[in-house]
Amino acid sequence: MPLSPRITLPISAALLCAIAAGGFLFWQLDSTRAMLSAGIQKPTGTGAATVPQTTPLAAIDTGNESLLRLRQGDVFALRGEWKNAQEEYQKSVDAGGGLTALRKLAQAQMQRRDIRGAQTTLDQLRRSGAKKEDTLLLESIIDLRTGELGKALTLLNASEDSPQKHYGLALVGIITGDTETARKELALVETGWEPVLRTYARTLQKAYEEFALFPESPELHLLTLLGHALADVQECELALPLLSEATNQQDDYRDAWILQGFCELTTERLTEALASLERAYQLDPEKPETQYFLGRVYSAQEDHGNALTFLQYALENGFQPEAEVRRLIAKEALITGNVTLALDQQDALTRLPDAGLQSYSDYIAAALTSDKKQEAQVKAEEAVAKWPNDAVAYMLLGWVQAENGNTAEARSNLEKALSMNPELTSARERLNKL
Repeated sequence: MPLSPRITLPISAALLCAIAAGGFLFWQLDSTRAMLSAGIQKPTGTGAATVPQTTPLAAIDTGNESLLRLRQGDVFALRGEWKNAQEEYQKSVDAGGGLTALRKLAQAQMQRRDIRGAQTTLDQLRRSGAKKEDTLLLESIIDLRTGELGKALTLLNASEDSPQKHYGLALVGIITGDTETARKELALVETGWEPVLRTYARTLQKAYEEFALFPESPELHLLTLLGHALADVQECELALPLLSEATNQQDDYRDAWILQGFCELTTERLTEALASLERAYQLDPEKPETQYFLGRVYSAQEDHGNALTFLQYALENGFQPEAEVRRLIAKEALITGNVTLALDQQDALTRLPDAGLQSYSDYIAAALTSDKKQEAQVKAEEAVAKWPNDAVAYMLLGWVQAENGNTAEARSNLEKALSMNPELTSARERLNKL
């Protein structure tokens, strides 16, 4: 028998809120991403259409390059595309991004279970002068993720007092089922000086508070709430044993299966993710979150036909954020050669109330690739009307005009883009081609 709605609904609501929050953060970065994505390359090749790629703005100096790579990595991280995020963070490190880039690189490596890489980054952090408490937390989490619980406890207990120490001890309490210790340590983190950990501690505390609202709920409800909270604070590796225990206890617990599949997808366990999400789909074939994550798993497995099918199901069933599922449908449609569907989705993206400049540039790139130059012209003109003070909008218009053979107008708009932003190298390169 499925659990009572008073048990499942809080978890469903939490799952939807997390996805919506991720979408909101993704939307907040959209304008930044558009500025960073200055050079939109026209794909070449035969067969199925190639997905247009965006290239970060080539910076004038090393400091700018590192920042641009860092921001681009953040965009990929918000999408859950950790392989791409890791590549961008590594480029930021190589360009002199310092401690911030190293910390984000370690985060991406941990998400992908690249423990050896994370240990190498930990050594780099130490050599670069990172604070002891920061390296303490990373080292202890590496120990926890590799099953070295005793080693992590010894390290944490021997360290000086800090929010990082208490957060590490809280994680130990969560995964060992020591609720009293976990909540006590989380309370100390919440009153500490580290802002990110304060937010993470609040997220984890809310799982215990949610469970307390339903005193008659079974223990698997707490396991699933904690698993969800750990996923929210980017600790899917620690969440998986809790979620696995929940699904083992109750095989028809749909939300636990969804969360388990999500964490398996995040940690690149694609075979396991597919099995978990297929089980969730058997339990409720109309759940848009299940369909969306199934689409992502199939995409990662390069089964683009099935990916497209499930992503379209998710859109039809009201998946939110709408922009994210439409973006993925457009991507998969281009890969499978369905240019009409891709352009339809990208056109819909430009019509959303919160549409960003990136959605226009994506449409223009795809339209030019499929020789729909007039459609690209219309969108470029719309972009300039909507963002009259944005150099990238004028670069896009100049690019389209050049493709349409309107050299004089193209030159004028590309020069205007450069007058607004002299560092916009894509505009300069296109102007030089004229």
